[in-house]
Amino acid sequence: MAVTVFAFACHPDDIEFMMGGTLFLLREAGCTLHYMNLANGNCGSVDLPPDQIAARRRQEAMSAAALLGAVYHESLVGDLEVFYTPELIRRAAAVMREVRPDILLLPSPQDYMEDHMNTCRVGVTAAFCRGIPNYITDPPRPPVFQDVVLYHAMPYGLADGLRRPIDADLYVDIGPVIDRKEAMLACHESQKKWLDASQGLDSYLATMRDMSAEMGRRSGRFRCAEGWRRHAHLGFSARETDPLAYLLAGKVLKAPGTSL
Repeated sequence: MAVTVFAFACHPDDIEFMMGGTLFLLREAGCTLHYMNLANGNCGSVDLPPDQIAARRRQEAMSAAALLGAVYHESLVGDLEVFYTPELIRRAAAVMREVRPDILLLPSPQDYMEDHMNTCRVGVTAAFCRGIPNYITDPPRPPVFQDVVLYHAMPYGLADGLRRPIDADLYVDIGPVIDRKEAMLACHESQKKWLDASQGLDSYLATMRDMSAEMGRRSGRFRCAEGWRRHAHLGFSARETDPLAYLLAGKVLKAPGTSL
């Protein structure tokens, strides 16, 4: 039976920047992939109004998901509307119960942007509530009684909001798929102009490659890497397991001192 992996991030292109290489490797390992951006990207433009840029970014995200071979799920809120509220958690939990992930890939709990950190919190709670019968989702979905293992990606910029570096527990060698990761990120054509204007990026794609190369350097072994931290298993699985390390055996390196 195929392992189901759910990439649950914030804005269109967040999955591509921080998770894309690992997802291509998981697809090669036979996993079923699901792709969701909680926010629709409606603030990501200097010239298009919210409805137009949201529609464009939806199409870009759908193209990226298709290139990856993942099932696409619709966004639930606008940019800067990602808050840890009962209403949003119930909606996210409904999707979580529909997908029934074995592995849940989430943003870092520490990041430079509140939307990213709030997405992490919403995703963690939505997964925690998946098997609670008295927790009613929106729309209502039956509870799911199966283990799920949560992993957190590196933050964009590889540091928290106070500039402190975030270190990985697990490094994934994405060198063999870095070109495919770049092609997936390149689907988000609208974002080069936006990030050039809002964050001063000289090259959208080169920034991704630079972060991948830095993670490779931190691993001490790989040319390009993505880093992951595993969430505590309590409340999510019966025992502590590390399916990424198992599924991607030979392509991962655990940081010294990391258990299991």
